Amino acid sequence: MNHSPLKLTLAAALILACSPVAAQDATEALASRLIQMRGQVDDLQSELNLKREEHKNRMTYLTAQLTEMEANRDREALRIRQLEGDLEEMRALVTAAGETSEVLAPIVLNHLFALRGQVQKGFPFKVSERLAELDDLENQLNSGVVTAHRAFNRLWAFVEDEIRISRENAIYTQSINLRGENVLVDIAKLGNAMMYFRTRDLQYGRAISTPGGWSFELLETAADQERVARLFDSLRKQIRQGYFQLPNALPQTLEASS
Repeated sequence: MNHSPLKLTLAAALILACSPVAAQDATEALASRLIQMRGQVDDLQSELNLKREEHKNRMTYLTAQLTEMEANRDREALRIRQLEGDLEEMRALVTAAGETSEVLAPIVLNHLFALRGQVQKGFPFKVSERLAELDDLENQLNSGVVTAHRAFNRLWAFVEDEIRISRENAIYTQSINLRGENVLVDIAKLGNAMMYFRTRDLQYGRAISTPGGWSFELLETAADQERVARLFDSLRKQIRQGYFQLPNALPQTLEASS
């Protein structure tokens, strides 16, 4: 098929006229794509910087938590050593006092007073019950219901029980003050270092040390609630050792600064 020179010239002119437009469109599309990709890179870089900062803060927080847990462990170890020392001292004093109840009674009362202070200021485990036991012993000794030697034996048993429960991981039931109300809850006690609680309507919380003493607060996130629920389930199944990821029980002043 033959084409006239006029038609070929017209076709060539049209191609030449369209080529710059097509090239310009391609360049603009590429530039737009580059701008979009640069924006994506900037967004990813910002997200990466944020993740790095979050990781840094998290590591600082975990380091502070570990330090506080080690301090709690050391404080509890010191308390146990003090209790064991009290036992030895009481044994020596009883030996020196001999059979004289009048001599032994003041010794028992002095140790009662010291133990009462430890219970009041210490870990918030069944504080009212433990204080009531000491009060009852003191009243019976002062009224002559029990002899000084019998009171001493009961006090000795109390100290041994204090040492035992300080090392125990278990579930108990006790009354706590939660948001201004006395509430009966189940507690998961991890030695005398950490304590978590479960209300009757299956809300979970923790005991936390504050400058004003120990307090109880509900956990806010579903993840933390689930972690503590798993702890209760494990202790119920007599699984008292293993790895547990738990919300911390740091003092509030330390948490606020982390």
